Amino acid sequence: MMRRSLAILLTAVAAVACTTIDDNRTPAYQVNVRLNSVGLWDTYGVHGMGEYRVFSLRKKLPTNFHFTANTYTGFAGVLLLMGFDFTTQTYNTPVAFEIACPVENRADVTVDYNPDTFEAVCPVCGSHYNVLEAGGAAVQGLAYDRHYGLTRYRVTPDNGGYIITN
Repeated sequence: MMRRSLAILLTAVAAVACTTIDDNRTPAYQVNVRLNSVGLWDTYGVHGMGEYRVFSLRKKLPTNFHFTANTYTGFAGVLLLMGFDFTTQTYNTPVAFEIACPVENRADVTVDYNPDTFEAVCPVCGSHYNVLEAGGAAVQGLAYDRHYGLTRYRVTPDNGGYIITN
């Protein structure tokens, strides 16, 4: 009951506080990360609220992940975490974001996820993004002032696991 009330409150606040979040500032690069089996999801997926993993073809993250010719990780990489999904209004749902900071808008400037605060933080401009419950909306810094948010990616259930796409 409390989680549902909190979800409704967060959604209402987000809708009233800022109706125009620009979450499409980074260049549109293809995303296709297939964790679409129970084994792959168990190994590379996220399982508890706030748990995360970064996928980056450029940085070869995770280091032991088998990247194929059909694996694409967006402009700079993908942040996958277990959080709140606005579309389904459910907690403990995998959600994914572009890791390039939309203020800097460069593939070599990526946000770092802080599991203690559940925020992604840009080391260059200092912007903070709530990726756990606010869909990647900025909560502090230049991104907040400019109404920027992290680009969201789709996380679709498939065959006991999930596929991350844009």
